[in-house]
Amino acid sequence: MELVTFLVATVAAHVGFTACVTVHGYVTGRELGRWPLLTLAFGLAGVAGYLFYDPDDSS
Repeated sequence: MELVTFLVATVAAHVGFTACVTVHGYVTGRELGRWPLLTLAFGLAGVAGYLFYDPDDSS
């Protein structure tokens, strides 16, 4: 795979993940916070953080 093709695919995936996180937040009424920006930067790691991070978790 060429580098340019890889970079375009990666950017497209990150933008898509960010759109999903943003839409999910608005539909569920969940506060987005910094997660769209983190998802845009880190892709699936940002999605996982958004889904599994609980700010009220005291453990």
